[in-house]
Amino acid sequence: MCGRDRYNCVVDGDTIWLDGRNLRLASFDTPEPHDGICGGHAEVKLAKQASRRLLELLNTNPFIVDTFGLDNTGERTLATIRIAGRDVGDIMIEEGLARRWPDGVEWWCS
Repeated sequence: MCGRDRYNCVVDGDTIWLDGRNLRLASFDTPEPHDGICGGHAEVKLAKQASRRLLELLNTNPFIVDTFGLDNTGERTLATIRIAGRDVGDIMIEEGLARRWPDGVEWWCS
């Protein structure tokens, strides 16, 4: 998980730093780990689970990163990470830790 070192770390369930690059993982979205958000404490708890799971997946499996363009902030590189040919987002969605992006419903807000 990210601390002061932002070279190789997990920011949250859909954002990482890899080799000094800030990557926004495309095709899925995870809950936000901040207070004052739509899902309250339950969303924060789920966000922390998603972050831990992404960290586990990346630390225990070889993976391939494909990058393309910038996100809407212009600060993060859009990327897809594949583990054994599978998009890590699909794994997170199947495990109930994420939603499809941009068309998925933020079910954790209800």
